[in-house]
Amino acid sequence: MIPSLNLIAVPVLLSLLLHPSDETCPSMCLCTSDTLSCSSSGLTKIPKLLPSFSITLDVSHNQISWLGPASFSKMWGLENLWISHNQISDLASGAFQNASSLRYLDLSSNKLQKVEQHYFEGLWRLEELLLFNNKITQVESNALLGLSSLKKAYFSLNLITHFPFFSIQDRSHPFLSMLDLSSNRMTNLLWQDVKALPGLVQRGLYLHNNSFICDCSMYSMFWHWALREYDTLKDFADEHTCNINGDPRASIRFLRHSRFFNNCTVDRAVSLPVTVRFSRVLVWEGQSVQLDCQTSLSSTNLSFMWLSPSQGYITQSKIDSTLMSLFANGTLEIQAAKVNDSGLYVCTAVDIKEALNATREINVTVLLPEAESFNTGYTTLLGCVVTMVLILIYLYLTPCRCSCCKQPAPPVMPIAAYEPENSIFLPCAQDGQKSNSNKHVAFMQPMLNEQGPEWTHES
Repeated sequence: MIPSLNLIAVPVLLSLLLHPSDETCPSMCLCTSDTLSCSSSGLTKIPKLLPSFSITLDVSHNQISWLGPASFSKMWGLENLWISHNQISDLASGAFQNASSLRYLDLSSNKLQKVEQHYFEGLWRLEELLLFNNKITQVESNALLGLSSLKKAYFSLNLITHFPFFSIQDRSHPFLSMLDLSSNRMTNLLWQDVKALPGLVQRGLYLHNNSFICDCSMYSMFWHWALREYDTLKDFADEHTCNINGDPRASIRFLRHSRFFNNCTVDRAVSLPVTVRFSRVLVWEGQSVQLDCQTSLSSTNLSFMWLSPSQGYITQSKIDSTLMSLFANGTLEIQAAKVNDSGLYVCTAVDIKEALNATREINVTVLLPEAESFNTGYTTLLGCVVTMVLILIYLYLTPCRCSCCKQPAPPVMPIAAYEPENSIFLPCAQDGQKSNSNKHVAFMQPMLNEQGPEWTHES
């Protein structure tokens, strides 16, 4: 009897597991396959009875103001959660309890004012976190600590003034490749913490449309990123601004107008302690220019070496004195600048005794005189126009050299009806024969009758 009871109980248990009685689709939602959509349904809270088999849940565009404890505890397979465009201002501790399968969480366009440490506990599989367009002013230091699978985090369009960059490290966030902090209210950042971020995070760090105060620490950071051609700078070059002396009315696009930072010292870490000074020089062609090698090294026992775009490495023992001169203090003089002298000049000062070196970088641009630059462009244009005129003259005004064209026009003959089967094609006459033109012309064959040949004519 016991085996027979088991055979009956197994299908019943499977039926209860696969189709539990309380896992019906809520009346205000739409259930399709593994997706549950309750968007724009007038919800004020998360429904209690939700199908546990749902992988995607959409409760966006509602009036939900709070996420209580274990709001999704029965949805053990939930991976994607859209809860944007609501009125959420706070999340209870354990709001995502038993929802550890969550990979995508969209909390954008809500009313969150801060991101607390307990908000995302247990979401170690989370890959994308969207928190943009809230009212966030503070992100607690350990708020993202447990998100070890996080790849992208969006914090743009908030009121953030400080961010815990020190909490993001290789061991805590090995996959994080995008951190969007654009359009916030950050003014002074701890740039040493930003500099210590993993390289993958720095490459995907968006900081445009903030209110940074123009200083050398800020410029040093962005200068290195621009040198590495990060897309975060190239794609938003005009949106990177800073305020001179903290005055919002004196805002500049520092990636476009870097002359305000010519006196800044830009640090760069290499095998030896290095300091780089960067500036730009404009000079007209034919003029002389002196490039100084002023660095942070104060020793008087220094050796200097320049790297130029046209001459390569330049030292005292290897220099063409007719074109350039290298002085004892490291100054390089270009005696008569040419266009091909334009480019980046790098001077390296070395203190062998102290095992230190420093670098001075100067971007030289040699300008052509206005008249010459005008002539160069317009001479090319004029040459193209003259060439086109000559081609047109050759094509349309060249005299006809065909012997057929020189013959007088033949007398007008009656035109017979065209019959394809009686027509022949005659080429232009050759060897003194007369012809109408130099084209192939269709003529009618004469029709023979009893009285001799005559042209047939149809009325």
